[in-house]
Amino acid sequence: MVTGGCHCGAVRYEAAGDPVYSALCHCSDCRKSAGAPMVGWALFPKDKVMITGEVASYASSEQATRQFCARCGTGLFYRNESIFPGQIDIQTATFDDQAAFPPGIHVQYAEAAPWMEGAHELPKFERYPGL
Repeated sequence: MVTGGCHCGAVRYEAAGDPVYSALCHCSDCRKSAGAPMVGWALFPKDKVMITGEVASYASSEQATRQFCARCGTGLFYRNESIFPGQIDIQTATFDDQAAFPPGIHVQYAEAAPWMEGAHELPKFERYPGL
């Protein structure tokens, strides 16, 4: 079981079992909705996910609904019955345990930011470097 929630703690969830997949999505829709270069997702059957708290919804396309905390705005869930019937995608950055389900694949990589290919070659710092 994995647990998680939003930044302010108003929305919490539990997901039982293993996800269908854990992926990093690079589509422009995910990038724009999250304000990030990619979004981590883990797909679970809806009947294995319990959500508490007030979740707001946004129809980001004709078939897709993105859900987020109504108080702090943290992106949490993605629902699309046409491609994921009976399932819900959970943003993995909201897991309490970030080691729970590491990504196994990149999806929608055709839409990745043009600099993504070399991103792992950038210098790395344990904390924000001094200026």
